[in-house]
Amino acid sequence: MAKHGARRSHLHRDRLGNPKDWKRYLRRLLGPDRARWQRPEKVVRALGLRPGQSACEIGTGPGYFAFRLARAVGPGGHVYAVDAEPRMLGLLSARLRRARRKNITPVLGLPENPLLPPRACDLIILVNTYHHFRDGPGYLRRLVRGLRPGGRIVNIDFHRRPTPAGPPVEHRVAREDFIRDAGRAGLRLAAELGFLPYQYVLVLRLR
Repeated sequence: MAKHGARRSHLHRDRLGNPKDWKRYLRRLLGPDRARWQRPEKVVRALGLRPGQSACEIGTGPGYFAFRLARAVGPGGHVYAVDAEPRMLGLLSARLRRARRKNITPVLGLPENPLLPPRACDLIILVNTYHHFRDGPGYLRRLVRGLRPGGRIVNIDFHRRPTPAGPPVEHRVAREDFIRDAGRAGLRLAAELGFLPYQYVLVLRLR
């Protein structure tokens, strides 16, 4: 039964693992229902970004967190918004023009490489994204290259159990598995935030 469910889910996803029903997917990403369990404003406050710092959202999609990060770092700071799907970056660019937001740079990354400038970011955040990477530790190592000294990587992802929101359980990465991958990439768990109902929030630093 589980294999059958995984097969059906796969058939309804594109080459990058995103659902093929594009309009429905975007409504889910940006809709008000998500804010109730994702608690984005509380997440960004907890990250403790300061004005003038530089941040990055990996798998940014339409910029759900990128816009909030940009407000946190202020006009003197900067945000890189990375996605491997050109359609997503097209939507993000349109939103940036409408909002006249100048401190976000869309970046068309590769599935295996974010293509971030070296030592560009004080904070890199991944939200509901890690399961898309075929070589998770390799991708994390490439993210490390984009960190400034003392920088952090934050992974927010769904617990590997059924929850009212989120992808099928077979597409999720367990907290323990992610921490193991992070260790292989030279990262250590520096902090863990426990205020989200369906997700873990792990703060990583270099060893």
